[in-house]
Order: sequence, then structure tokens, then C-alpha cells
Amino acid sequence: MFKDLGIKGRVLMLTLLPTSMLALVLGGYFIWMQLSDMQRQLLQRGQMIAEQLAPLAAPALQKGDAALLQRIASTALEQPDVRAVSFLQPERKRLAHAGPSMMTEAPASDGLHLSLLSGSDASRFLLPVLQSHRMLADDAAPADSDELIGWVELEVSHHGTLIRGYRSLCASLLLIVTGLIVTALTALRMSRAINEPLWRIKQGVAQLKEGRLETRLPPLGSHELDELAAGINRMAEALQNAQEELQHNVDQATEDLRQTLETIEIQNIELDLARKEALEASRIKSEFLANMSHEIRTPLNGILGFTNLLQKSELTSRQQDYLNTIEKSADSLLSIINEILDFSKIEAGKLMLEHIPFNLRDLLEDVLTILAPSAHAKQLELVSLVYRDTPLHLIGDPLRLKQVLTNLVNNAIKFTYDGSIVVRAMVEEDAEDHAQLRISVQDTGIGLSEDDLHALFQAFSQADNSMSRQAGGTGLGLVISKRLIEQMGGEIGVESSPDEGSEFWISLTLPKAQEHGDEVVRSALNDRRILLFEPHELARQAIQHQLEEFGLHVQGFDSIDALADMAKQLRNGGRAPDLALLCVSTPSLNPEQSRGHVEMLEHMGCRTMLLCPTTEQSLFHGCVPDAGLQLQAKPACTMKLQKGLSALLSTDVTYRSRQVTQGRAPRILCVDDNPANLLLVHTLLGDMGAQVKAVESGLAALEAMEDEEYDLVFMDVQMPGMDGRQTTDEIRRREALNGTRATPIVALTAHALANERRQLLQGGMDDYLTKPINERQLGQVVLKWTGLSLQSLDKRTIELASPERSEILVLDPEEGLRLAAGKADLAADMLDMLLASLDTDRQAIRQARDKQDREALIERVHRLHGATRYCGTPQLRHACQQCETLLKQNDPGAEQALDKLDAAIYTLATEARQLSTPPYS
Repeated sequence: MFKDLGIKGRVLMLTLLPTSMLALVLGGYFIWMQLSDMQRQLLQRGQMIAEQLAPLAAPALQKGDAALLQRIASTALEQPDVRAVSFLQPERKRLAHAGPSMMTEAPASDGLHLSLLSGSDASRFLLPVLQSHRMLADDAAPADSDELIGWVELEVSHHGTLIRGYRSLCASLLLIVTGLIVTALTALRMSRAINEPLWRIKQGVAQLKEGRLETRLPPLGSHELDELAAGINRMAEALQNAQEELQHNVDQATEDLRQTLETIEIQNIELDLARKEALEASRIKSEFLANMSHEIRTPLNGILGFTNLLQKSELTSRQQDYLNTIEKSADSLLSIINEILDFSKIEAGKLMLEHIPFNLRDLLEDVLTILAPSAHAKQLELVSLVYRDTPLHLIGDPLRLKQVLTNLVNNAIKFTYDGSIVVRAMVEEDAEDHAQLRISVQDTGIGLSEDDLHALFQAFSQADNSMSRQAGGTGLGLVISKRLIEQMGGEIGVESSPDEGSEFWISLTLPKAQEHGDEVVRSALNDRRILLFEPHELARQAIQHQLEEFGLHVQGFDSIDALADMAKQLRNGGRAPDLALLCVSTPSLNPEQSRGHVEMLEHMGCRTMLLCPTTEQSLFHGCVPDAGLQLQAKPACTMKLQKGLSALLSTDVTYRSRQVTQGRAPRILCVDDNPANLLLVHTLLGDMGAQVKAVESGLAALEAMEDEEYDLVFMDVQMPGMDGRQTTDEIRRREALNGTRATPIVALTAHALANERRQLLQGGMDDYLTKPINERQLGQVVLKWTGLSLQSLDKRTIELASPERSEILVLDPEEGLRLAAGKADLAADMLDMLLASLDTDRQAIRQARDKQDREALIERVHRLHGATRYCGTPQLRHACQQCETLLKQNDPGAEQALDKLDAAIYTLATEARQLSTPPYS
């Protein structure tokens, strides 16, 4: 606060503050002394009056003359400040009194001396009257001079003294205030004498600051201030001289700089033109890649579709070979185009990543399951090792992460001709809300040299260009993987040596997701003993790790004979093993040998399961009593393996005595409320040799499963009444109640968002297929979950994905024919059923929209969407897909999408009525 004051304020404070403090202290002291003196004088005067009254009143008190005492008391009231006077007998009985009643209490007395008691308004004196006082009045010598003859009581008022004190106080304060005012005026005059020169100095300095260096200060009337002004004048003169010199230098430098800037400006113009040309070239390149990718995909899908249709016709063996070559080349070209499209999206910065929960172990197993056939065709061992402390529930983009891992594993398969491919997942740093993971893909392939490693992650290049002739590819896979991992905030690298294999690794930090209770209950496996046969050490270690997580006591063997000997020893010791898991393949254990060991183990009461390569499943069908339950493909899927082992150990499981042969047709139940969808799936599976039963509701599916046992169920998700999820829950409940094995259930739906797949698998379904489906997909799913191959799968490779077009057609007969597997009568039936239900579907959608019933609206749109998936109606299918997506996401744009859907229904119905001939006649 003191720092904020100016010179004027400081002078006033330094002048007035000490003076005021001194005046107040001295004034207060003297006033207090005066008041104390006045109080003392009042008490002395009261004492003196009392002592004077005692001799006067002594004779009257001796005689008891009350009248005389009254006159004496009245006379005493004339004294200043005397308020009341009383004369009392020795026993303090009043004889005379003058004045008002006394306010102060009577003081205590020893009967010999004066007593005093002071209050706030008055002081009361009590004086004993003795014989000695009478002697003073009439010169009579009393017999006893200390004899008490009465009392004089006197009360003195303080009011007069207080009034005099207040007057003295006011006079003192007046004098103090007057002195302070005079001091303040003097201080103001002195501050003005200091302030005015300082203000002139301030003005002069401000003018110098503004650049008016010719400013000079005049004499200020004080020796010190004159010296300060002279110093400022000298500084101003020096600044003026320096400014003139600086201005001269600046003018010279400005001229030089102007010439330099002209030269730089010319160069900048040239560089800007070159930069714009480079950016334009880059933009044209990215647009060219994106446009050409789409333009090439359109005719390429047409080539694939018509190649598949042509394969259904009567062909010679040479023509069939030619078509197979065309199909493989088109597939390879389509893969290349997809990589170029992804690369162009990344280059253009338009690739968006998702952030959804996923299970890391399921993702790795999905990648290996997809690539297992190509690895097993080369007799390579695929192994997945997920360390126990690795978090499984994470948040990220599982689709793109799967794309990267698929590329790495696929490359490992391409360039590995013997040995194994191991995928490891471990945690490098584990925090409460996130985890840093390291995922590696290690192979025993050809390896890479130092020069190869430097060129590995460059676009359109491969480590060994000579190998591209054999393995194929654009060299974009690793570049795309690197860009995707970097966009996720991670890092990708490789360690390799020639002829010693390679190890590609990914380091990635991902947020943790909340763990869901979707793990299979393993109570049936706890504390059970299982014997494991796996010749490959790493594969045995991975499977043993999985089995131990189920709660099993595992004993591994690399020799089937050693396993058999141990089983016999345990049985002889009264502790027969509960399970035996045999990992078999034709090089290590042929089907005949496997059948013998299975029969021996089954005879000992040890239930047996076989794991074999995907390419050899059909060879081992006859090795076990129940191939659907006791035969699974490698690499082992954790969830499926756990369910299978739990079913084997179930106390009520009875093994069918029938021998499952390689040629038995699988029994399949198809559930779908859409007649067109049901007809298509029934026809495709029936043509491939399956025994199919089709039902249109969940209740019908339950009745069908009560009457007959099926190897596989295709379940539509959204159905009226009991939908696919509710039906699955009821099926699982009945299986648990009856103690029967779990029938594989595959979800079949026309549309699903990114997070719906996990919800379906959590709801008890085993797998997931998105419409439209093709014969290859159906055959692979049937083989995967039943172990039974469809007879015509190896001859049918029809891809049902509709080709991308620059213009979406209303009615596309060619696409409808492809979707119906080349059957014109089936395509016509499905289109007729769709057209017949259009008016009903349109009215139902409008009613649900008017009632704002979102659930009913999604159900009706999904039903229509499923019907369009098997008909050549691209425009309506696109409108249904967009509308269903926005409705499930609760997007405000759903209203506009519903308008487009209504227009698409009207357009299709109108165009169909205007056709002169049916499209498939």
C-alpha cells in the first residue's frame, strides 16, 4: 500500500502520521491526568465536608436534637457536588436527612474511621461521630473520647466533575485538530514544491520517449533537481546524436535489403510454383489410384461372377482348367486392387479407425483359422501363444489390427517352406486403464538380409523381388500395415537373418475394456486329468497353456506310444485319465494308427478328441465315434476346444455307436422368417449334398430340434415373435437341462454393426455369417463346425458379393442370377416373392414410422433388407442397408434415409410393373 503512494501522499503521511500519534498520546495522557485529579479533589472535598460536619453535629447528636441536625444537613447541601446528607444514631437510625435518597450502598465501617464507597454516579462517605468531636465544639472533657455518639453520612455527586472533564476533553481535541490542519497545510505546500519539478521532469522524459529528442528541461529551483535535469538533458543530446547516426545506417541497410528481397521474391515465386506442381501431382496420383481401383473392381467382379456361372455349364476338362486359371488370376488381381485402394486411402488421409471393445485372443485365433488351410497345405505348423498376464479385453480397431496380422502371417506362410509360424502376444507395460502390447509373428522361412530390411517397408517393393514371381503381391501389404499401426499410435519392426527365418513385431498401446462374463463355464473341467500328444514342441506348449487355463491337469507327450503307456499305468494304478487330446497328421500319425489308439483309450474309459490340420479333416472322420464332437481343426480355437472338452466330460453324454463315415451328409437346420432367404439357403445347401430342413420361426426351430438331432443350425437373428437370440438361449437351456452336446449355431443376418458380432457370440452363438452368402462360405462353415465336407464344395466357388457400380440399378437381372447360384427359376421365385411383399412391407414401415416405434421399424427394415440380399435389386438393397445402419445408431439422418427407402420401394414396384417380359424368362 505504501509503495502505491506518490511523493505528495508520502510527504503528507510522513508529516501527519507522527504528529497525529504524538498529539493523541500527549492529549490523552494529560486529559486522563486532569480527570484523575478532578476525581481526587472531589473525594477530598467530600471527606473534608464530612469531617467538618462531625464537630458541628456532635452536641446535637448527643442531645438527639433532630431539628438542629436538619438545619445543619440542609446547610451542607449548599456545598458544591453535595447531593445528600444524613445524621444517624449510633445504631444507625436516621435522625435527620437532606437531599434525595442516596444511590450508593452504605459502606462498612469499623466505628472509628471514615469509610468510603464510590459508584459510577456518586460516592458515599460514612464518618463516626465520637465524644472527641463534641469536645471540639464546647470544650467539655468527655469521660471517654472514643465513645460513639452517632454517624454523619454524606453522598457526593460525580456529574459536575464529569461535565468539567468533558469540557477539558473537547478543548484538547479542538486544539489537536487545529494543529493537524495547520500541519497538513504546511505539508501540502512542501509537497507541491517537490511535485511540480518532478512533474516537469516526467513530461520531459515522456517527450523523449515519444522521439522528440530536442526536448530540454529548464532549471527547477533546487540544487539536486537541477543536477537531475542537467543529466537528462545530456542523455537526450546523446540519444539525438545516436538516432541520427542510426537512421543513416538504417537507410543504407534498407537499400541493401530491398535488393536482396527482390532476389528472394523471385526465388520464392519459383519455389511456390514448383510446390504447387508437386502437390497437384500428388493429388492427381491419389485420385488416380482411388478412381482406378474402383474402376478396375467393377469389371473384375463381373469377370469373377460370370466365370463362376460358366463353371456350372457343361465344360471339357481343358476348359475347366482355363476357367480355374482365370478365377485364380482374377482373385489375385482383386486382392492387389484392394491393397492399392487401402494405400490410396491412407495416402489421402481418409482412413478412419474405430474404437470398439474386442478380445485379443479371439482376434488372433480368427486370423490363424482363416489362414490355416494355406499353411496346412504346405505342412506348416501354426502356433498361437498368448502369455497369461496379457490383458485380453481391449479397445481399438479389431478389423484393421486383424488386417495387419493377416498380412504378416500370410507373408510368413508365403516365404516359409518348412517348419512353423508362431504368433506371440505379451504385455510390455500394464497400467490400470491401458496396456502396451507386443505381438510378434516368427517364422522359419528364408529370412532377410540387411539390404532387404532397409527396403522392406517401402511402397511397391518386396524384400526379394525375385520371390514376387513366386509368391505374388504388390509389395504394399507391409507399407499399409506400417501406416495402420502408426495411425494407431504404435510401432512395427522386423528382426531377421538370411536362411534363419524372420520375426515381425508390433508394439501397440491400447485402452483396456471392461471384462465381460462371456467366458465358457469351466466347472466340468476343473481338476480333471488330460493326456496331450503333440509332436511339435511349441504347439504342445501352446495347447498345454490353453488346457491349463481351463483348470485341467495336463501331461504332455511327443510320442503317442509314451502317451499310451502312461494311460495304461494310470489305469492300473486306479487313476485313469479323464481325457486324451491327440494332435494328429498324416506324417506323424496316419488315420489307421489313430483309430487304433482311440479305440484303446476309449476302451479304458478315457474320452478322446483329435486335432488335425484343416486339409486332412476328412481323412480322420472315421477315427472317432462322433466326429462332430471329437474332431476339431488345428490350430485349436479356445472357446470351441473348451466347449468340446466340457461336452465330452459331461456325465450324461452317451457316445453314438454308429461309425461316422467320410461321405455322410450333414444334417442342417435353417431358420429364417424371410421365404426368399430360406429358399436360397435351402437350395444351395441341398445342391451341395446336405440334408436340410427349413423352418420360418424360432418356435418351429425348437420343435424341429426336439424331433431330430442336427449337426449345424443356421439361425436368422431378427425374426418376429421369438428372435434368433431368444431361440438360441432356449436351445442352450434345453441342452444344459438334458445333458446333450451343444449343437453349433451360426448367426445368419443381412446386416450388422461393428459391435453386434461380439453380442451375438456372447449370446451363445458359435459363428457369424453376413448375407449375401455363397457356396464356398457355407461349405467352409459346415466343414469347420461339423467336420463333414459337402460333396460339391470343391467344384463350386461362386462369389455372391455384388459388383460395385458407378450407378446403382433398380433391377439387375444378372446380379439376381449370380445370387441364385445361376438358377434362373430360383432367381425368378425370389424376385416374385420380394415384389409380392413390397406393398405389405411399405405399409408396415409407414405405420411403424407414424407410431415412432423404433424397434418395429428396425425389424421391418431388416426383414426387407434380408429379402433384397438374394435378389438383383441393388438400389433397394443399398437404401435398406443405409436405413438400418442409421436406425441402429439412432442417427438423426434416419428420417431422410426412410424417405429414400420409400422412394426406392416405389421405383422398384413401378419398374417391375412396366416390364413387358419377366427378367428371368
